Amino acid sequence: MEIRTPEFFLKTPLEAAPLLVGKLLCRNLNGETIRLRITETECYMGVEDKACHASKGKTPRTSVLFEEGGIYYVYLIYGMHYLLNVVFGQKDIPGAVLVRCCEDFEGPAKLTKKLQIGKDFNRESVINSDRLWLEDDGYKPDIITLPRVGIDYAGEYWRNIEWRFKAQG
Repeated sequence: MEIRTPEFFLKTPLEAAPLLVGKLLCRNLNGETIRLRITETECYMGVEDKACHASKGKTPRTSVLFEEGGIYYVYLIYGMHYLLNVVFGQKDIPGAVLVRCCEDFEGPAKLTKKLQIGKDFNRESVINSDRLWLEDDGYKPDIITLPRVGIDYAGEYWRNIEWRFKAQG
């Protein structure tokens, strides 16, 4: 079943991140639908979260994080890889969930490359997109929590908080 209800995306990123694990990320690519099970996510929440791009304030790049949940936040990292996030929460309370891994694709950059997700997906509606959407087939994996990855710049507290959610096994 497609996840297209606006209410789902009004959850906080911390509520939503574990819920996305086990869901299907679906991509219409050249008329074919590719479905990949999400196996790992990371939560980024609020201006106080030093690992969240919104911690630097509202800028042209980060303004998408301040929108009402239900849109994609896609950005370029290291000048070469796009990363896919889903914005969650109320308008003006910034936050998103990074889709870190799907089955058979370890790493967010490999995932976006495989699914040909680029900057043109930034700000696209998750609810209305016919190119990229989420589905729930009822699968609920056991989930473990871990510290987020690659955020040493955020300081010890934010580096060690267990806001990474991974399907076990």
